[in-house]
Amino acid sequence: MLRRRSDVATHGSNLYTTEVIVNPYPHYKTLRTLGPVVWLSRHRVYALPRYAECKAVLRDDKTFVSGKGVALNALTNRLSRGTTLSSDGAEHDQRRKLVAHRLLPRALRAIDDDVRVQAARVVETALTRGEVDGVEDLAYALPMAVVPDLIGWPREQRAHLLPWGAATFDVLGPINRHAVKALPASLRMLAYARRVVRERSLIEGSIGHEVLIAADDGKVDLAECAPLMIDYIAPSLDTTISAISNALHLFACHPDQWQLLKADPGLIPNAVNEIVRYESPLRAFTRKVRTSTEVAGQSIPEGARVLVLYSSANRDEREWDAPDTFDITRDATRHLGFGHGAHACAGQGLARMETQAMLSALVERVERIEPAGTPTWAINNIIRRHERLPLKLIAS
Repeated sequence: MLRRRSDVATHGSNLYTTEVIVNPYPHYKTLRTLGPVVWLSRHRVYALPRYAECKAVLRDDKTFVSGKGVALNALTNRLSRGTTLSSDGAEHDQRRKLVAHRLLPRALRAIDDDVRVQAARVVETALTRGEVDGVEDLAYALPMAVVPDLIGWPREQRAHLLPWGAATFDVLGPINRHAVKALPASLRMLAYARRVVRERSLIEGSIGHEVLIAADDGKVDLAECAPLMIDYIAPSLDTTISAISNALHLFACHPDQWQLLKADPGLIPNAVNEIVRYESPLRAFTRKVRTSTEVAGQSIPEGARVLVLYSSANRDEREWDAPDTFDITRDATRHLGFGHGAHACAGQGLARMETQAMLSALVERVERIEPAGTPTWAINNIIRRHERLPLKLIAS
């Protein structure tokens, strides 16, 4: 049984209760105060709450490996075999190259105009309603108009994508009631993806269709096609939905920042970085320690797991001035909200494009974004996004 070293600080609280999921930042601050490495006795994992250690571990993918899974539970780590997320080295590179070329900036330029048109349409429709749900009417609408076609997901099953995708992330946490509740939906998504591969019902010319062709050519095992599809459609949806809904919430709560953006739309790319820093789409993933090593002078034994707390790192007082202040003029390009290193989110370029397109459409057409009720956070072990976000849009 894995035992922590006695010189590492210990924290006994559960980081995955509903209360912590809704308001994690005071708990992350406590961890950062305890040290660069903290043993979480409840989860039996070494947490990395500070920026420098998170970044260093993400860069060292030979010592801190993903091939044994990145979840906080053994069941999901076994089910995740064959995915890009849960692979290392040449195997990871091969899987990523199958689809990542379609998500590079040069390739994305081909759909940039269409994304902007879609964003303008979404905002115009929302303005006719006045009061909207920022998640369903704005954050969800744009990615759903873009991502499923890009991946090639069959049109008759798209209504399930949001709950299925959220469940796929939820089961990457510990085996708690949230994960147990999400497991059936996660398995349904995998079962349907396998059916799609078996029936070859992917949209021709899509990323998924290219993966099937690669399987035909012997470049990838056919059994890997379904997990690879989920690998890209779930993050491409959820990270963008998170970023857009968090942007709406932040600008509704910080009208001065919204007026600053309207006065200088050139700040939009910078604003997206600050949004992702301030409210990171992903809370944390684990890495397994391949050989005994040290992090910040603390010994970590072979076989242990470290929990890379992206959300905490992006609020680390040692790295950021006034980290709990939302400031779109801040240089936040070095944030870890989309990961870092070999396993940095392959879909982050698409997420940035869609979020920037949405902000551009809003800046052009909306004078003010105002709260219109009490928002609620989605209860998910991994994804940080709203479940409901009542807003009032005041047209320019």
